[in-house]
Amino acid sequence: MTWAPVGTNATNLPGMPAMAKAYARWVNASGGIDGHELRVLTCNERNDTAGAAECARRAVQEKAVAVVGSYSQHGREFMAPLEAASIPYLGGYGVTEEEFTSFLSYPVNGGQAALLAGNGLQLARNCDKTALVRPDTITGDDLPELLNSGLTKGKRGPATDIRAAEDATDYTGASGRARESAQDGGCVTAVLGDRTETFFDSYRRLPEDGRDIRVSSVLGSVGQPLINRTGGKNGPFEGAYLTGWYPVASDPAWKPMRDVIDTYAFGDNDIDPADPGAQTTWIAYTALKAVIESVDSDTITPGRIADTLDRGVRVDTGGLTPPLRWRYEDMLGTPGFPRIVNGNVTFQVVRDGRLVADKKGFVNVAETLSGAH
Repeated sequence: MTWAPVGTNATNLPGMPAMAKAYARWVNASGGIDGHELRVLTCNERNDTAGAAECARRAVQEKAVAVVGSYSQHGREFMAPLEAASIPYLGGYGVTEEEFTSFLSYPVNGGQAALLAGNGLQLARNCDKTALVRPDTITGDDLPELLNSGLTKGKRGPATDIRAAEDATDYTGASGRARESAQDGGCVTAVLGDRTETFFDSYRRLPEDGRDIRVSSVLGSVGQPLINRTGGKNGPFEGAYLTGWYPVASDPAWKPMRDVIDTYAFGDNDIDPADPGAQTTWIAYTALKAVIESVDSDTITPGRIADTLDRGVRVDTGGLTPPLRWRYEDMLGTPGFPRIVNGNVTFQVVRDGRLVADKKGFVNVAETLSGAH
């Protein structure tokens, strides 16, 4: 099963279930995975506790062998039913504590934690002062400490913490406070999911005051489609610093995913190859394929998948991540995020309206995260 919120007032990631279905059509067209047909169930998690719990219960009722490449902010509600049924959670988006603590969670990236710590490191290279605009939610409460871990490692002072409603339609007040805090030579970074666009729309409407302030965010809150929609190189994101988990969307390593989308998504506009949600789902299903191919049995069960992951099956993602393994010795072990096995991020910047690498290759933030708790 793959779940994500669709059609809600806050963050929506329809590309994740759409990518899961396209992946299934692709592998089944060539005989399935090691001879097994891949049947994908999808569920609208609706961005609320009841929706997350309902999706998890449905996964149990439908006898799903794993929940793969999914997004939810409600870790407690979805993880408890999965743990009770011994169903592994493979390749979640990485926004909840449970994804990095549950014995049945197998993350493929470092989650929001790695993005924020990495964003702090990236901004420390370029900004005298930083203001962070983030949701006034339980998930949002963790973000300042994570961002500050990167700023501190880069020998900068902590960011000004500016809370904002996750579902606001105007952010003029938060924009003004952020710009005032950043000051000349500073940076404003906003991590508000789908509402990040709304924030920067309010921000660019502020009257000019002559100060040089760069803007910033993380992939998932800002991406190439948003940059295009808001004017490209003439828009508010020109020169913006962005931190992601994976290589830039134009990297040749994404060609297999793009080919599958072109051939098997049947013009599904929900799938954007530059969307980190769809990218995470692709990587998670790549991992599932490697696991099933190495299971020494004709019967695929949740227990066999979890056992294969625990025993150290190696997943090669074609350069989209380092090789992934989930043995005890592969895990970061940091308090709060012990199950991170991929502490890498990428630094990106908007030049001439295109997202390009700000620094070549991956930046490992494992050590930075260790200082966050």
